[in-house]
Amino acid sequence: MRAFDLSPLLRSSVGFDHVNRLFELANRVDETTASYPPYNIEKRGEDAYRITMAVAGFSESELDITVKENSLVVTGKAAEQAVEQGEPVSYLHRGIARRAFERRFELADTVKVVGAELKDGLLHIALKREVPEAKKPRQIQINTAANGGTVIEAQPKAA
Repeated sequence: MRAFDLSPLLRSSVGFDHVNRLFELANRVDETTASYPPYNIEKRGEDAYRITMAVAGFSESELDITVKENSLVVTGKAAEQAVEQGEPVSYLHRGIARRAFERRFELADTVKVVGAELKDGLLHIALKREVPEAKKPRQIQINTAANGGTVIEAQPKAA
């Protein structure tokens, strides 16, 4: 396992302490759980993203998508026993993994989940970056005495 020292980067930035936490989270990931279910993260436009997860064999009722603060959590829990037309199904070979899973994604403050769709064994989660006006870049005018800046002068006290 690798350890990264981000202290030189954190000295020159303000408000990015959570980057260190994200690196620590990435280092704690177990390799066996990191591969199931497989997923893609796609950029679909200037401010649009989509997470696509391969959840073959799971129905809509067996999947749960939760957003809490800046964390998106997708969980899947397969039904106990498969039943088809009122009779239990017994498998001779079971190659489609239907094990329970929990997948977490850290979202930026400006990224919102706008929808989800289950189609052809793929779960599509649509994301959109919405930057509020207060956080958008803006030009700051520099005032000087020469260009009409406000100068406050002291008033002499009356005796």
